[in-house]
Amino acid sequence: MMFLELPILRVMDETFSEELHPVIEEVPVAVVVNGRHALTAMTSPVMLREFVIGFLYTERIIQSLDDIESIRIDDHKVSVLTKNPFKILVSKKTVLSGCGGMSSFLDSTHLPSAPSGLIISPGVIQSAMKTALLSDLHKETGGIHIVGLFDAEGGMIRIIEDIGRHNALDRAIGFALETGIDLSRTFVVCSGRISSEMARKCLIAGIPIVASRGATTTLAVAIAEQANLTLIGFVRSNKMNIYSGAERIAGAPVLSE
Repeated sequence: MMFLELPILRVMDETFSEELHPVIEEVPVAVVVNGRHALTAMTSPVMLREFVIGFLYTERIIQSLDDIESIRIDDHKVSVLTKNPFKILVSKKTVLSGCGGMSSFLDSTHLPSAPSGLIISPGVIQSAMKTALLSDLHKETGGIHIVGLFDAEGGMIRIIEDIGRHNALDRAIGFALETGIDLSRTFVVCSGRISSEMARKCLIAGIPIVASRGATTTLAVAIAEQANLTLIGFVRSNKMNIYSGAERIAGAPVLSE
């Protein structure tokens, strides 16, 4: 379960009433890689295996699922052994549950280009966003981010809910790696802002399109333009803003310089 019923005092006009209200859970999860405490993630207590796999992949500690020897989950501790016991690129850090996220130093010149070949219509993106946002947990608590992974035809692969959108994206990537999904034929929609870190994770995972119901940042756009990632914001009703990679959206003209 991702929430707890906590007692509150609800105020309506001048009236006070004692009630129970669902509050989203946030827990510290320690990740130990090859015997070293690599990070502590403040996250939702679900899909921890997928989260750790996705995080290690997007931090380039592993290159594929085959690099992992074993994963052991013990309450709020995840221990990972890789086939290269000396491979670890992060030292003791904390991944916050907020929107800052955490990553290695961002050097955009060393990021791969987004894969080509995927073209989808605006309607497919809008439909996927509506599907992803149909979250009972979000409606009940108002305290989570949502990331949806969809295939080229707009079919839902997995909807991930977490207190942090970076964590949710790592879970989606980890799930795809475990299930053998070709991420170059997928796209991601999310409920929160697209930051440079979100763009970086998509590029490393080989996801060519990322769209959000919200805004983006200038650095995310700059990275997307350099690596030819399709970045879309403010997907609402029948509207959206395409910031880069318009050639992947059916019917879109080439953006002027």
